[in-house]
Amino acid sequence: MRSLSLLCGVVALLSIGVSPAHAQWAVYDGANHVQNVLIAARTLQQIDNQITSLANQAQMLVNQGRNLASLPLSTLGTLQSTISQTTALLAQAQNIAYSVQSVEQQYQQAYTSVSSGMSDSALFSQAQTRWQNSVGGFEDALKLQARVVGNIPSDSSAMTQLVSASQTSTGALQAAQAGNQLLALQSRQLSDIQAELAANGRATALQQARDAAAEAESDAQYQHFAQHDAYVPGTVSMFGASGN
Repeated sequence: MRSLSLLCGVVALLSIGVSPAHAQWAVYDGANHVQNVLIAARTLQQIDNQITSLANQAQMLVNQGRNLASLPLSTLGTLQSTISQTTALLAQAQNIAYSVQSVEQQYQQAYTSVSSGMSDSALFSQAQTRWQNSVGGFEDALKLQARVVGNIPSDSSAMTQLVSASQTSTGALQAAQAGNQLLALQSRQLSDIQAELAANGRATALQQARDAAAEAESDAQYQHFAQHDAYVPGTVSMFGASGN
């Protein structure tokens, strides 16, 4: 130990006798010598304790620095971009948009206003609109499904990077940030599923509404047919008026 070596040196120096000068006598005080040695020993022990304490504090600061270090990897930009693309597809919904006001207005016009008082051309126009809505709904659902499937490779890559970053993190903050980003990725995947379910439900609902409206349209067309005058048979001349 450092202090022990230093202490031995002090004791050796104090133990060496100094040759007296002419006409002088050296006086050795044993009690004072022992007292000095004890003081030196305590001083060296205090210095050793202070050095150990400073080393511990330095290590603690190093550990705190590691715990406060930020994760160098961030997938937030990619997640936001993917969400924006999905939102843009939903906003491009054809004919009947994802809006309560739009649904109420257009559904009323094309699906619940069928009546026998409408002309054949009006009935045909509404039927055409309903067909276009159904086709557009299924196309929108297919687009969104393609978008969700297209996100799988990038999601897999991001998940691998985040798990690796979490396992090799140097401190608590990095581990927490990696975990938060994994949760954010999972939330975005859930939003994809929610959007896909909405698109599929919309397409199915439009087709069911079209089927229901088709029944009302058939009834209106039957009423039109029934309103015509009954057939009255008459004499037909096939070979001229003479009947020959």
